[in-house]
Amino acid sequence: MQTELNNILRQLLDVQLGKLWMGKNYSSRLNKISEEEAFIKPIKNMHSIAELLSHLTAWRKDALVKIETGKGVLTDDTKENWMPVGELKKAGWGKIKTEYEQSLTDLLEILETRDDTFLNRSYYDADYKGEYTYRFLLEGLLHHDIYHLGQLGITIKYLSEK
Repeated sequence: MQTELNNILRQLLDVQLGKLWMGKNYSSRLNKISEEEAFIKPIKNMHSIAELLSHLTAWRKDALVKIETGKGVLTDDTKENWMPVGELKKAGWGKIKTEYEQSLTDLLEILETRDDTFLNRSYYDADYKGEYTYRFLLEGLLHHDIYHLGQLGITIKYLSEK
């Protein structure tokens, strides 16, 4: 039985596609973003939408590595953590969005093969330099998604006012 893991997966999916008490999900916000808007930094030192999505994708991909190997490689100081807008523009908004969506699909698929006992197993976290449970990782991903969903909403609001 995997009720706890299923609950985490449902929440991760809800933040992306579901009806949220707190407002719009990622999909409803991102589907209204143009290629041009995706790369604009509305205020100096504010992240663009493309940067936010690339950042989220990088951490999801690292979570997959942690799940598959027991050790992640991404840290706050790794270049992939916050890719420069110039490099992201070369990739294009379509690819950034597709990779973001695929990272969620890949995460859900691998976790659907696990059960609740998996949540208590541990992995080595390169950023925190220690052993942590997969529960810590998955709840952290959920918190991270929600945090950046708020940032995304603020960024879009600034863009709409310009």
